[in-house]
Amino acid sequence: MESSANPRRVVYASGIGRVRYCRTCGQPETSCACASRKQAGASAAPNDGFVRVAFERKGRRGKPVTLLTGLPSDPDALAELARSLKQLCGTGGTVENGVILLQGDQRDKAQVRLTQLGYKVKSVGG
Repeated sequence: MESSANPRRVVYASGIGRVRYCRTCGQPETSCACASRKQAGASAAPNDGFVRVAFERKGRRGKPVTLLTGLPSDPDALAELARSLKQLCGTGGTVENGVILLQGDQRDKAQVRLTQLGYKVKSVGG
């Protein structure tokens, strides 16, 4: 049985790749204007003064990373903090959208250093 909204949906286009559709309105995600799409871009971390330290593997081909969210949004300060944490842990990492990513499970070292720097730290996840 075919969908009455759009019976011939494109799932792949050369030069674009896989075409994804909004679950709410059925339009391609690039042209979706529904409210659920706008809310998905909002920040998931509350701004309550805590730095959240999380460990994650999802979406990274099984590679473990430590995420630090809730930090001040000054790009220069974030870059300097990321540099010092990477040096402390002896690992790589980056800053993406106000979140510091450290390669590997660096939760303990990051929490100790952030506490020494005067941040209030919460561990998130398992």
